[in-house]
Amino acid sequence: MRNNNKTSSRLDTLARTCVRTTLATALAASLFSGAAMAETNLRLAGNFATTHSSSVAMEQFKQRLPELSGGALTVDVFPAMQLGGAKENIDQVRSGVLEMTWVGASYLSRIVPELEAVSLPFVYANRDEAFKIVDGPVGDLLNEKLADKGFVALGFMELGSRQVTNSQHPIRSLADFDGLKIRLQPNETHLATFRALGASPVSMGINEVYSALQQGVIDGQENPYSVIETQKFNEVQTYLTDTSHFFDFIVVVANKRKFDKLEPTEQQALREAMGEAVAWQRARAADEDTAAKDKLVAAKMELVAVSPELRQQMRERTAPVIEALKERIGSDVIDAVLAEVQ
Repeated sequence: MRNNNKTSSRLDTLARTCVRTTLATALAASLFSGAAMAETNLRLAGNFATTHSSSVAMEQFKQRLPELSGGALTVDVFPAMQLGGAKENIDQVRSGVLEMTWVGASYLSRIVPELEAVSLPFVYANRDEAFKIVDGPVGDLLNEKLADKGFVALGFMELGSRQVTNSQHPIRSLADFDGLKIRLQPNETHLATFRALGASPVSMGINEVYSALQQGVIDGQENPYSVIETQKFNEVQTYLTDTSHFFDFIVVVANKRKFDKLEPTEQQALREAMGEAVAWQRARAADEDTAAKDKLVAAKMELVAVSPELRQQMRERTAPVIEALKERIGSDVIDAVLAEVQ
């Protein structure tokens, strides 16, 4: 009987140990599960090449966000059209399939036409003037317009001054624009500007441009030096003209419904992390622009400088475009831009 009692006691002790171990394991699993549930993973997509400064900035944002949010927020970044082109990414964010995108402002102008007011032809003397606009009252107004359409604006990065390339001839006079089939972004002000110059503008997604240039479907395109270089358009274009006709922005936007569901501390962490990334990209963009220009010239593109006389003629020829935009979207935002610049 004593042996049986000892055996029974040992079994009871073993059973209690197993119960304690099981409870500890369950508690640890519960805590781990709670931590996992507390972490929110976001997805951020764009159409710029991985080497473009905006894509590099988003990788920095990816590293910084978990630090500032205490691990509550993480993000996966998909550059270079991995999740579709600019239009697709905007539609995905608006519907909530994606949380965020960084995209050329022109692609958002089909939803928020007031964005066209910050990319008027031949308005800004330099990048400082351009950023003064989007960082001031005009930028606040645009943020409100974006919110009305379901977006939260998280910052404006530099896309840069846009330049014309083509495969036909150097552009040294207004007559040299006549009939040139030039690809542009889906922005009515941009398209109207090139019609006024005498060209035949074509709206086309960036993912189609290289092949269209290569096959002669279009004669040329216009982009900042950095995009021309990263997209390798120099391989299918000969002439590069420093028109600087528009200064363009990259806008970072988030789905408003999903952003509003985040805790206030998480929203602040996201804004702070993105603010750091945007500031870094702006500082980097100027150097990137110069370096890209030098690479294009080294790759045997013929750089054609626009004379002061031609620039003034282009400004005068496109002035009616601004007046037409006032009629289409109202004059308030445009007048605010022009007053700030002047």
